[in-house]
Amino acid sequence: MADSTVLKRSGLSADSSALLKRYGVIVALVLLILFNFAVTPNFATMRTLSINLSQVCVIVIVGVGMTLVIATGGIDLSVGSLMAIAGALSPMFFTGKLFPLPNLYVGIALGIVVPILAAGLFGLFNGWLITRFSIQPIIATLVLFIAGRGIAQVSTNGDLQVFDVPEFRAIALGQVLRLPFQVWIMLAMVLVAAFILRRTVFGRQVLAVGGNEAAARLAGVPVSRVKLLVYMASGLCSGVAGLIFIALNSAADANLIGLGCELDAIAAVAVGGTLLSGGRASIVGTLLGALIIQLVRYTLLANGVPDAAAMVVKAGLIVLAVWLQRQEQQ
Repeated sequence: MADSTVLKRSGLSADSSALLKRYGVIVALVLLILFNFAVTPNFATMRTLSINLSQVCVIVIVGVGMTLVIATGGIDLSVGSLMAIAGALSPMFFTGKLFPLPNLYVGIALGIVVPILAAGLFGLFNGWLITRFSIQPIIATLVLFIAGRGIAQVSTNGDLQVFDVPEFRAIALGQVLRLPFQVWIMLAMVLVAAFILRRTVFGRQVLAVGGNEAAARLAGVPVSRVKLLVYMASGLCSGVAGLIFIALNSAADANLIGLGCELDAIAAVAVGGTLLSGGRASIVGTLLGALIIQLVRYTLLANGVPDAAAMVVKAGLIVLAVWLQRQEQQ
């Protein structure tokens, strides 16, 4: 009887631990929201919701691509620089600096499509370096981390591009159902990426490559193609994020677009439960992780804590997330 009781207690503990690992991010987010309802003034307003979602969109969009890359066991340090390239290219089209435009909407269309495709091609270049020359991802993507921002600066001669084009700004500041349009872009990308990762053959291949690349190769998974596609996807996501960034500010500064964004995206991915060693990933988890980081920062600032302290807390969250992952693997 005593042994049975011990086993039951042990089983309950194991079940509780499994539930905590699976839903811990959701529980943390709910507790954080409840804390703000109780403590933070004017938290339960549409304005507060809109502000927090707007500030997290760029990180989540970049984080979607980063999640796919990390799921294969890689890393992408170039995302901030690719944002800068896309953000620097875009105004050149819709302001007519490159060539005369038949009308503004053609310029806006080109200013959206071409920079995103360019960022995707640079992402494909990252994947090519990794697959063709077997360069470690952290080194391969460091190339564009350094050179990419230089490319953006050279393309604009280091000038700040200021514009007043409401039709372009609408991709970030336009509203649908009282929420900024960028929020709907973010949610659409999260849903599509989550579906691909969980419900398609390609998604299973991504996780297989990250779980055990050698075994995946023996099982017939096209490892090189998978890596090329995930780095291209990361580039495309960075391009979208770069356009939203400049639309928010009505200006493109190649020195500042996406600065430090790669670290924020990695933090969101880690806090969201994706294994940094690859093989397990959650796109929705990345969204929740980014929301947790943003809400922690908002909570501290709204209650009079300096932003420098918020950065320390964010670092602590990353350490905690990595520590929890290590506990799972032991």
